[in-house]
Amino acid sequence: MLKHLACLVVLTSLSTGCGGEQGSQRAGGTPAGTAQGGGTALTGAGATFPAPLYTKWFDVYAREAGIKINYQSIGSGGGIRQFVQGTVDFGATDGPMTDEQIAGVQGNVMHVPTVLGAVSVTYNLPSAGATELAFDGKILGDIFLGRINKWNDRRIAAVNPGVTLPADDIVVVHRSDGSGTTFIFTDFLSKVSPEWKAKVGKGTSVNWPIGLGGKGNEGVTQQVKQSPGTIGYVELIYAISNKLPSARIRNSAGALVQPTLKSVAAAAAGARLPPETDFRVSITDAPGAESYPVSSFTWLLIRREDPDTVRARVIRRFVEWMLEPAAQRMAADLHYAPLPVPVTELVRQRLK
Repeated sequence: MLKHLACLVVLTSLSTGCGGEQGSQRAGGTPAGTAQGGGTALTGAGATFPAPLYTKWFDVYAREAGIKINYQSIGSGGGIRQFVQGTVDFGATDGPMTDEQIAGVQGNVMHVPTVLGAVSVTYNLPSAGATELAFDGKILGDIFLGRINKWNDRRIAAVNPGVTLPADDIVVVHRSDGSGTTFIFTDFLSKVSPEWKAKVGKGTSVNWPIGLGGKGNEGVTQQVKQSPGTIGYVELIYAISNKLPSARIRNSAGALVQPTLKSVAAAAAGARLPPETDFRVSITDAPGAESYPVSSFTWLLIRREDPDTVRARVIRRFVEWMLEPAAQRMAADLHYAPLPVPVTELVRQRLK
């Protein structure tokens, strides 16, 4: 840990017009990597999935290192777009950049895994009481395709014996913005539902057959929380903090598993990254009886080569701090799983 220095963090949102800027100017015309007061600062934008943890990290790091990090939680699609445009110092995403997107920055990007998280399938069904519902991937695929549209459908009832299921309509809620949470969820559905893969597929944005859109994990959470009969998908901390249930999901071993630190870590345990990896690895539907099947790494996007050498050093120092055990332990407090030690060591090697 770094020695404590007196500094307050300013976690402000970038201007909504920032996405249209070019070069390395931040909103307001201040060069990226420079605080308005003359000190060093960083700007980033992207994923809402890890935003609660990033807020905590940036606050602690500001107090310890004197570095302000201003982060806008706008969704993974927006984070990738602003990184490509050069309007932020780093992007953040839960869906890795595609080969085409990487070619658009001439390969000048490194995906840095930060932690692991779970996408929770959450719902608002008062008749179920405190009972946590269970689903398998094919049932979820058919719900989000609109093929299963009643809560008392026989297939849902079959995996939830004894639960009171009403004859009410199922109201699907999904993300309306480009989202890594969507990428993780649709990546899982594409692995377990051939029909989903053929008709919709995976991506940070997809053409949803049905449903209501919510912006960010926050928007989906509020839609579900306020409307009985709804079902949606959010990062686990959003379900927990809003006292919404998280369904058990059947994994590749046939077990119905809840999203927890232990089950997310179990999903990551099977990931074997080769030395030459670019870290763009999927762990949805991972093997293992204890693995939660809708788990994923989340990444920061940083430049491999940066003409601003001061900014490059500042970004890498933060990443090195983030990989330390003390910072990774903060993840567990917010229901994210720390990176496996072999992954942190591989990232350190790559930074050098």
